[in-house]
Amino acid sequence: MTDNDVSRRKVLAIVTNYGVEQDELIVPVDHLHGWGAQVDVAAVSTDEIQTLVGDKDPGKSLRPDLTLSDVDPTGYDLLLVPGGTLNADTLRQQEPATRIVRAFTDSGRPVAAICHGPWALVEAGVVAGKRLTSYASLRTDIRNAGGDWTDEPVVTDDAGGWRLITSRNPGDLDAFVREIDEAIAA
Repeated sequence: MTDNDVSRRKVLAIVTNYGVEQDELIVPVDHLHGWGAQVDVAAVSTDEIQTLVGDKDPGKSLRPDLTLSDVDPTGYDLLLVPGGTLNADTLRQQEPATRIVRAFTDSGRPVAAICHGPWALVEAGVVAGKRLTSYASLRTDIRNAGGDWTDEPVVTDDAGGWRLITSRNPGDLDAFVREIDEAIAA
């Protein structure tokens, strides 16, 4: 086994219990599981997570592995922050979520956020000096927080000593997952 053996990698996904965009959570998690990585999903509570499709239609439900408050971020190699408007707006108001984001960025570990997910990064105060993308409605929030927003399918930025991978929406998942693969295999 080499140091970049994916089966030894641990990924943490942070969400709320309602409103995460189904494919922005399920597609990367299933992909990483299939690649042999361990993925834990942390939510606000241990109640079932109800995903949504297009912010309105019920999607798949799943149980979280742990709560945001119970997360020890030091045990993970990459942080995944899915979107969904309701999820992201609520997640950014959770102190444990912003604490987790800062723990990853402060230690130089990669963060991957898609769609509305970068709101948690804005709230954590970590986007200044970073080039990133997101759902277009976050453009002003990101710029006001000192980030350089661009409209591209996926953006990877290594400024500031940590890798940030961002993507706009579920239509960009293939490119987003490819960049996560590269980060997790490094």
